[in-house]
Amino acid sequence: MRAVVQRVKSASVSVGDEIVGEIGAGLLVLAAVAPDDDESDVSYIAEKIVNLRIFSDNNGKMNLSVSDIGGGVLAVSQFTLFGDCRKGRRPNFSGSCEPVKAKHLYERLVLAIREKGFDVQEGVFGADMDVQLVNDGPVTLLLDSEKLF
Repeated sequence: MRAVVQRVKSASVSVGDEIVGEIGAGLLVLAAVAPDDDESDVSYIAEKIVNLRIFSDNNGKMNLSVSDIGGGVLAVSQFTLFGDCRKGRRPNFSGSCEPVKAKHLYERLVLAIREKGFDVQEGVFGADMDVQLVNDGPVTLLLDSEKLF
């Protein structure tokens, strides 16, 4: 499982003309599932997301988590995180999981973060979405459960 985590001042996701998820300060999480991912990958990524100390403390050091600041989490599925652009000009998405399993594990990720006490806002799995954000920093990190195992 991969997740791009962005520290934001605000973020929203829309489908058509309707905003389906919106947060103030917090984390925008773009998440993708690999074919071999399972519940252990979900647990690892969820734990990392809520405990990353990437918000500034009173001394200006990245020392606080999204929980510490009372921030929000906006989760958006994005299979293109597994796009392979090494050959040719068109990305190859064979490293991305098939939609049924991907949706299940993406939903498990959202649930795992909710179980940690967060009101997670989210996009619509598989939809064509518009994501708007105001980066804070900018701070953008890549989490990858594959590198753990």
